[in-house]
Amino acid sequence: MKIETDLKLDFSDVLFRPKRSCLSSRGEVELTREIIFKNGVKWTGIPIIASNMDTVGTFEMYNVLHRHKIITCFHKHYNLSDYMNATTASARDLDRNYYMISTGITKTDEEKLDQVIALLDPLFVCIDVANGYMKAFVDFVKKIREKYPQLVIVCGNVVSREMVEELIMNCGADIVKVGIGSGSVCITRLQTGVGMPQLSAVIESSDSAHGLNGFIVSDGGCTTPADIAKAFGGGADFVMLGGMLAGHDESGGETITDPTNANGNNKYKLFYGMSSSTAMEQYHGGVASHRSAEGKTVKIPYRGPVESTILDILGGIRSTCTYIGAKRMKDIPKCTTFIRVTNQVNQIYSGKEHKT
Repeated sequence: MKIETDLKLDFSDVLFRPKRSCLSSRGEVELTREIIFKNGVKWTGIPIIASNMDTVGTFEMYNVLHRHKIITCFHKHYNLSDYMNATTASARDLDRNYYMISTGITKTDEEKLDQVIALLDPLFVCIDVANGYMKAFVDFVKKIREKYPQLVIVCGNVVSREMVEELIMNCGADIVKVGIGSGSVCITRLQTGVGMPQLSAVIESSDSAHGLNGFIVSDGGCTTPADIAKAFGGGADFVMLGGMLAGHDESGGETITDPTNANGNNKYKLFYGMSSSTAMEQYHGGVASHRSAEGKTVKIPYRGPVESTILDILGGIRSTCTYIGAKRMKDIPKCTTFIRVTNQVNQIYSGKEHKT
């Protein structure tokens, strides 16, 4: 038994220290980045990714996000006919710069992935499992790299230096997905006791990846635009969002009405983790006897079109940049000094309105 005693931090444990800035307006901040991957592929866009949850990573979400040069990671339960319908129903093909194909690691998953790649010729493929420390996962990443050298491979999830190095050096991954237990509808930490605070996971993982000409995506733990900026400040090259993009018109999930809510909005959308009993019943006929559900199902108040949320997120990141003197998205880490805090905000009016 071993205990690591050094402090690990979450986004809520820090604030940015403001610095003098030559920027006079948020409009001067450039949020698009150009990234060159190991195989020579160049990508330009805003490095935010809609999560590959079936309540987030939808074709409808892509239709909005790609206009902002933001990536949508399609959930792995779309089949070949879904992709065929998506390309023919649109006036133009899917833009390969702004979507990812998701896959698991079973033989059936591989066969479907081969078919989708033949149909779409995608730029990004996301190999996604809950536990990125399994040998079967490592072997699958190697296999896909050998089969498709032209792909940009995203894979995860992991939270530690040694697995980031393994996946980039020995498996050929381009981007490693970092985060275990930090998602808003994930209960892995409660069920298993496994995980790492997200900011520390990002700092450690990005340090390893960048020395190997690789990249990371911070997956989970963001509840506000400030958290997204903190992930970038910690060294993340991309940030993946789930709960922040749920509950919108473009999000998947059933829309329900709660007649007992007399306080205005009584519409909700269901949002659930992909390891929840809801997801496993929908796609696998229930929770297998050898495992437990590691996700939960929640009702999110209906939030309308996702466009306004995206603009709020981008505006918040731009504002962070003006406070710390970062003229470009890629400059955020080198302009970042974090301050450890015990309290972030004044919470007095965070609940019911106080009346006098």
